[in-house]
Amino acid sequence: MAKEKKTALDIVKTILFIVVVVSFIRIFFAQAFNIPSGSMKPTLLVGDFILVNKLVYGDWSVGIPFTGIDFYAYKNRLAKPDRGDVIVFKYPENPKIDFIKRIIGLPGDIVEVKDDIVYLNGKPLKRVKDGYFMEKNARATKYIETIPRKYNGKTHSYSVIEIFDGEGKDFGPVEVPEGYYFVLGDNRDNSRDSRYWGFVPDDYIIGQAFVIYFSIDNQSPGIRFNRIGKVIQ
Repeated sequence: MAKEKKTALDIVKTILFIVVVVSFIRIFFAQAFNIPSGSMKPTLLVGDFILVNKLVYGDWSVGIPFTGIDFYAYKNRLAKPDRGDVIVFKYPENPKIDFIKRIIGLPGDIVEVKDDIVYLNGKPLKRVKDGYFMEKNARATKYIETIPRKYNGKTHSYSVIEIFDGEGKDFGPVEVPEGYYFVLGDNRDNSRDSRYWGFVPDDYIIGQAFVIYFSIDNQSPGIRFNRIGKVIQ
């Protein structure tokens, strides 16, 4: 009988230890998210499961699960959010919802979109074609877009549906306010982002997306093994 009690106690201790360790990692280091929409194609696909680095931006909070209520928060930036970073953040129009987009403009930047080309501080971002894929029964053109070298020289992929290429909705110019960021989805013709609902407040940023740890194709069920372990750029 004593042995059975000891075994049950050991199991409880093990479970509590696992819960504490997982909670510690989730609060301070990394958090898992899944991609429910195609707004970040071709970088992220529906069915991708990603890890978000919370440590890099120092957004650490403890609260009541599923309520959005935090009773402890601490922000100690190891690095500042930068142009080209893919970030997860609280949706400004409903902070209970998490969004994922790419930072294009920092505080003080002037951002404009003309004929599907992004202008940063008056200069167009360089882009080169990088193939095609099908999006909603239309062919989408993939581009490699480059942040100017004087900022950081980062490159990333984005897409434009071919029938709208060069005919997209113009936007701006707007200046990004202090304490805010301008974000865009990589699937430019199928993304609701800063062009529609405004800027992301600094304290709404949760962390930087950095790797795909699992991926499943919901259309033709199967694991996308070629995406597992892929670094998000």
